[in-house]
Amino acid sequence: MTTSKKTVRTCANGHSYVKSSDCPTCPICEQERKPDIGFLSQLSAPARRALEHNGITTVELLASYSEKEILKYHGMGPASMPKLRTALKEKGLSFKSE
Repeated sequence: MTTSKKTVRTCANGHSYVKSSDCPTCPICEQERKPDIGFLSQLSAPARRALEHNGITTVELLASYSEKEILKYHGMGPASMPKLRTALKEKGLSFKSE
């Protein structure tokens, strides 16, 4: 992603927003699609999209991956890992051992 001056953009849904990078994601659309409940609601948008893009939409599916595998996904960072560990622990699950 390159950084440039701030520009006003309009997404396909008609939302106007300002961006200073070439990232095409509309922050208004992204906020609208954020879940209200569940472990995905606790994550930042990039981390949530990283899991969703890889088909991980439930805690049970998350438990079939190791922490190392999850951290390889673009958009997933170490700050999200405590939230994921907590979500797994609440269901009596944990990350797969390596």
